[in-house]
Amino acid sequence: MLLWTIRVIDTVETFRDLLSGMMDIYLSSVSNRMNEIMKVLTIITTIFIPLSFIVGVYGMNFNTQISPYNMPELHTRYGYIVLWAIMITVAVGMVFYFKKRKWL
Repeated sequence: MLLWTIRVIDTVETFRDLLSGMMDIYLSSVSNRMNEIMKVLTIITTIFIPLSFIVGVYGMNFNTQISPYNMPELHTRYGYIVLWAIMITVAVGMVFYFKKRKWL
């Protein structure tokens, strides 16, 4: 009876160790997946931060008649198109940079 009890206890401890190892493997794989998701979200945020800054600066109301320190390019004929071209260039450049570094 004592020998049988010792074998059962050893078997239970073996199963507990196996289950603990399996749980560690599962948590590691979940953590790796979350790290990949966080990396992609960080890259997307990094792309949109400069665009948000540009839009925030040019979205303010400026009047060059009141002060000479306002942005004169707001009254140029192609200022809107140039601004879009700059923003698209920044976004595409960052995407290419991240792909070159194999982050995306």
